[in-house]
Amino acid sequence: MSSSANGTPVVDQALAIATIGGLPIVVTDRATAARRLCDLAVARRGRGGRPPFVTSANGQVLALCDREPDVRALFLAADAIHADGMPMVFASRLLCRTPLPERVATTDLIHDVMTIAPQAGIRSFLLGATAEVNATAVANLRRLYPDVPEIAGRDGYFSEVEETAVVEAINAAAPDILWVGMGVPREQRFVLRNLDRLTSVGVIKTAGGLFDFLAGRRSRAPLFLQKVGLEWAWRAMLEPRRLGLRYLDTNFTAVRLLLTRTG
Repeated sequence: MSSSANGTPVVDQALAIATIGGLPIVVTDRATAARRLCDLAVARRGRGGRPPFVTSANGQVLALCDREPDVRALFLAADAIHADGMPMVFASRLLCRTPLPERVATTDLIHDVMTIAPQAGIRSFLLGATAEVNATAVANLRRLYPDVPEIAGRDGYFSEVEETAVVEAINAAAPDILWVGMGVPREQRFVLRNLDRLTSVGVIKTAGGLFDFLAGRRSRAPLFLQKVGLEWAWRAMLEPRRLGLRYLDTNFTAVRLLLTRTG
């Protein structure tokens, strides 16, 4: 179990950790992950200090971490890593003593959090994407979850000079959960640069391309493709120029890592 600077537990001792594809992955289901984020956020209100940092990994991340040690270090610096990929779940079922119960995709997890947010008064801040996409994502969440006390946000396109002002604005909003959607590894780098300054944040969760999905700019794969681990193929079909070659390049590496560095 790791702890934040103010002693708040980050990962329950009851939660197992499995090595999957070479990364330490929390063995949890979505409901538990959502409840844990909210419980940590509530426990940290008014306490200040360094917030817990939770991120996610999929096959592309496994391949990137294998090829770039500096990126791997970013993920190992997180307090918890969720498995955002069905191939990771399948590999754990074959090779791990304690397999993953399910995939914890951030595109689903945020809705789990929003469903339980009203009872705990959870406030969220979405950081990332363009101003238009971010505003649409925030508006859609507010429409879907009108009882959530506060959902705010701002775009992720700012210079290094502006970063201090962005951090100050987030602290002023004092969100219980800060969702950072800038893509790997920019979002991890932003978080780690500013962990000691984001003292009014409860918990930080990286979000990848989540805001594009919330804004309706991208569509999820049909459920049956998600369940068999082929959501990547759906996305590659929709964006072949951007994602086709990327997946061809990373999938073989990811499979190798899942077979040789899981257990």
